[in-house]
Amino acid sequence: MSATIVLDIGKTNVKLVLLDDAGAVLAEQRSPNTIAREGPYPHHDTERIWEWMLDGMRDFAQMTPVGAIVPVTHGATAALVDEEGLVLPVLDYEYELPASHQAHYAVERPPYSATHSPKLPAGLNLGRQLVWQSQAFPKQFRRARHILMYPQYWAWRLCGVPASEVTSLGCHTDLWQPSRKQYSSLVERMGWTRLFAPLRPAWAPLNVIKPELALRTGLPPECRVLCGIHDSNASLLRHLTATPSPAVLSTGTWVIAAAPGMPLDSLRENADMLANSNALGEAVPCMRFMGGREFAELAGGDPEPCGIADLQAVIEQATLALPSFAGASGPFGHRAGAIAGPVPANPRQRYALATLYCVLMSDYCLDALGVHHDGAAIVIEGSFTGNPWFGPLLAALRPRQRVSSTDDSSGTTCGGWMLHHWRRVPPDRKHTARPLHLAGWDDYKRHWLKVLL
Repeated sequence: MSATIVLDIGKTNVKLVLLDDAGAVLAEQRSPNTIAREGPYPHHDTERIWEWMLDGMRDFAQMTPVGAIVPVTHGATAALVDEEGLVLPVLDYEYELPASHQAHYAVERPPYSATHSPKLPAGLNLGRQLVWQSQAFPKQFRRARHILMYPQYWAWRLCGVPASEVTSLGCHTDLWQPSRKQYSSLVERMGWTRLFAPLRPAWAPLNVIKPELALRTGLPPECRVLCGIHDSNASLLRHLTATPSPAVLSTGTWVIAAAPGMPLDSLRENADMLANSNALGEAVPCMRFMGGREFAELAGGDPEPCGIADLQAVIEQATLALPSFAGASGPFGHRAGAIAGPVPANPRQRYALATLYCVLMSDYCLDALGVHHDGAAIVIEGSFTGNPWFGPLLAALRPRQRVSSTDDSSGTTCGGWMLHHWRRVPPDRKHTARPLHLAGWDDYKRHWLKVLL
């Protein structure tokens, strides 16, 4: 019996979680994910994360024997490395790449019909980042021996074995064809095929931890480092064995609605709809918006949780939050966010408005993916499970479907544990949401849609 360490790097926070053999959380450490502004461009502070992570692992090693380390990270991020380490800093995907690059990349990128990767702003298409880096920093780029997706970069640093893995490759990168399970034409055209290490399953042990790191952290020399996985796919992992698979709302900085088993032909590029690849390599229709970021924008800098009366007051006064409040992302990324109707009177009403908005956006995404037939189950993962009104309000809008939430507020921890215990299904700890029927809630939704569309 041995414990698992999950390194969970989200866009907003970095977490280190220690879980026992049964999947229970023994300890957790958290730190902000800061962006470094010095250097050639804004980039992830990988050295700060590295030192913080090793210190946390040393603390965990004193608590219990650890058998595996599992890296889980956000998408749209890769590391260019040679034998010594990074040849360029790991670029922040929110960096606005030079406008002069846009026209060039528009010619290079594969068609949406091949990748189901929509054209996205800034560096959210990883292929665009890499093409820009190859042109802006040709000398450094030529030094690169590997292009490592972000989870596999951390695995490589820990154990020395490079690998590639489909969930990060298939996450709106323009580098992968999810339906054909192969690299896109961009990879071949740019001559990058040799830079991608062999594909390995997310659950595959790559090697044991480097001896010098075992010595520094106190982890057992036989502690294995697993290949790792993209975070929203970690959230999806526990639901892949269900028949039929439920739709999953993975919530955090991004809210990603995933509809396993639904067809890809209904996806629309201009609505930020895409096909991700799950851990088994299967194409999964998805739609997303930057829900956590938008919630924070609407709720304010010092959010105060609301009550039912606050939700009811916002509905009755017909205050609407209209997307988008997080830049050019999501199905309405072309619009600037606005509040219509009376301005919320206090912090609780701002929290209520943010909650109503995120419920309506999630409901819209589920409908767009075709998740509206009788009996289709919906599971909420991640940070929104901590909002007591999110699940019940969504359930009230979808009376013919079972809406439930999990007990994993990160949405990724359980998935990371499952990779260490592959094909071992964790206990079903979903909690069914009891519909919250507020007066005028259905009419409020119809009014929101009418103003929006």
